[in-house]
Amino acid sequence: METIMTPMKEDYLKLIFEIGGGSQKVSNKQIAISLDIAAGSVTEMVTKMAAEGLVEHEPYAGISLTETGAKLAVELVRKHRIWETFLVSELKYALPDIDDDAEKLEHVTSTKLLNALDDLLGHPKRCPHGGVIPDRNGHYEEDSHRILNDVKDGETVVVDRFIDNRDLLNYLGDIKLDLGDQLQVIKHDSFEGPILVENLTDDSELSIGYKAAHYIFVK
Repeated sequence: METIMTPMKEDYLKLIFEIGGGSQKVSNKQIAISLDIAAGSVTEMVTKMAAEGLVEHEPYAGISLTETGAKLAVELVRKHRIWETFLVSELKYALPDIDDDAEKLEHVTSTKLLNALDDLLGHPKRCPHGGVIPDRNGHYEEDSHRILNDVKDGETVVVDRFIDNRDLLNYLGDIKLDLGDQLQVIKHDSFEGPILVENLTDDSELSIGYKAAHYIFVK
């Protein structure tokens, strides 16, 4: 089947890469939460993308990128995150404001322009919200894919990266949670309630929403 790329398919590829990398399986629920859409819509799109050879979907096991899907995702992620880095470091954009413009710019960026930006920025390895930036040969260091929501009570972890989502980044700015902060999980409230953590870096207690805890990756 011929693959016709659309902005929505590209968003799915980038997101699956962001939450599962090149090989890990992700669930419909993770995609639905991250894109804020109904699980049925995710199933429909994933079925389409599987037929086109972009993803593999094993019922009850999860969704992962195929070799073709992973290659496309790496190219998209590299463009997007290099633009994000440029907007923050050179144009002093606030972190929550970078995604929309980076999204527009990535679609009109040639390989020549991308490599020139990469040279200008000194070949950054991470974007401003902590995500890995693949190099021009498609090589990258695998991200942590463990989300805060999965950390057990009493465990201590370090904030490694955030999903690139404007509402999330505004929220994290409000509660003053930063990359590199050390968190001790105190308790998970039941019925998809918030997670209570102690921020050992800032010596403060935070209540982090259930949805936000799916967007925060730790190690």
